[in-house]
Amino acid sequence: MLLAADLTRFAVWASVYVMDEPSPKTLGELRNSPYHAIHSGARSVKDEMRRNLQEALRKKEVLFPGIVGYDETVLPQLINGILSKHNMILLGLRGQAKSRILRSLVRFLDQWIPAVAGCEIHDTPYAPICRECRVRLNLAGDELPIRFLHRDERYVEKLATPDVTIADIIGDVDPIRAAKAGLDLSDELTIHYGLLPRANRGIFAINELPDMAGKIQVGLFNILQEGDVQIKGYPVRLPLDIMMVFSANPEDYTARGKIITPLKDRIGSEIRTHYPATLEDGMAITRQEAWLGRGSDVPTNIPVFVAEVVEAVAFAARKDARVDKRSGVSQRLAITCLENTMSNAERRALLKREKTIVPRIGDIYAAIPSLTGKFELEYEGELRGADNVARDLIRVAVGEVFQRYCEGEDYRRIVDWFDLGGNLRIPTEASTSDCLEQFRGIQGLLEKADAVLRAGKHSPEQRVAAAEFVLEGLYAQKKINRNEERVFQAIEKKQRETYFDDLGESRKKWN
Repeated sequence: MLLAADLTRFAVWASVYVMDEPSPKTLGELRNSPYHAIHSGARSVKDEMRRNLQEALRKKEVLFPGIVGYDETVLPQLINGILSKHNMILLGLRGQAKSRILRSLVRFLDQWIPAVAGCEIHDTPYAPICRECRVRLNLAGDELPIRFLHRDERYVEKLATPDVTIADIIGDVDPIRAAKAGLDLSDELTIHYGLLPRANRGIFAINELPDMAGKIQVGLFNILQEGDVQIKGYPVRLPLDIMMVFSANPEDYTARGKIITPLKDRIGSEIRTHYPATLEDGMAITRQEAWLGRGSDVPTNIPVFVAEVVEAVAFAARKDARVDKRSGVSQRLAITCLENTMSNAERRALLKREKTIVPRIGDIYAAIPSLTGKFELEYEGELRGADNVARDLIRVAVGEVFQRYCEGEDYRRIVDWFDLGGNLRIPTEASTSDCLEQFRGIQGLLEKADAVLRAGKHSPEQRVAAAEFVLEGLYAQKKINRNEERVFQAIEKKQRETYFDDLGESRKKWN
């Protein structure tokens, strides 16, 4: 038990070494340092994480920076798992931040811990568990060399694949080491440790657990329940101190049944992740992860409605019956789409010597190559084709976002202009000046564009982007037509709803 004086002395001393490795180099120096009071007792990794989490909760710190949209769902369950000292598994479709969450658990480890220098399994110098370290401690005593492990060195991650072997995870006997040292193969000193023992006194994560062969999963039984491992059938007991965490796709976990039942039974907490529940959460994640700071001499400005449409594409894909729900639609779809949209706008700005890089809706259509590889199609979708499905999703997304912007607005004058024979071609590479010149000829278009941008002074590039958004919105809601050459024109009246028949009625929902 730590005395108050020990804690005070440690707090002052730790503040000096908060970033640098502590100075003790031998066990004797360690015993005379403030770290002795903290690390000489028998405290497990799970106790360590529990204590640090408790302190962070008391201070109301941000526990999982960069994790958005899980505050009311996943994170409370994760916190409960750590407080319960559970091994945990995260179940979720691709692109739901499972790996990021697992790696963020390192934040709850102590910044530095002492270990026997040169030990493959990071043995504690106070009570080593491997034979080699015990021999060294008996011979050297307080002169036993030590080193300090940073928390980042205490996280080991393995992607489960069918070719993973017991030797990779647990370890194997090294005949070359035995021959050089003149030892029997059954001698503990001949062991070559796998990833699991090398994660001793830290966190061991296995991604995509169902892909690991059943016999390898059996090898994890002892470490999860009894806290030890056996290597190559010899009576070698290593009471490892490890926090075990896993990730898996729920379809693999439940439908294909690749995680064997005894292993599932030994995992303390099963936590389900999910995609962003709201457009705002999705946009926050995309903005955080997308590469938008291009470092270009030309400044960038992403209109809010463009970012909303990009995010709405991902939401539309997750609801579309032509997209395989079991495979999921990763958040990477929105991230790469926004990056590609920005790149197309950047290319146009450089070619046309624009003053600002401002993406338009047309740039999202140009970003289709970043979409088609992000979802798997059902049979109906395969018949339609990935490119056509992607175009449909963008159109649906534009329509849903435009629906919010158009509430209370009357677009009769714009539609009438097309009904009277007007048509407009807007290539994706069209310059701002060319677009403005054409838009001025359409009655009411720039006024509606300014309404989309809200109050304030706006650049020509922003006005063009907003005007194109209005046109694309009317096209998405089937009020005007557009072909693949981006020529906007009138739509046949028989295909149009009677939205404008009675403006006094409550707003009707557009298709």
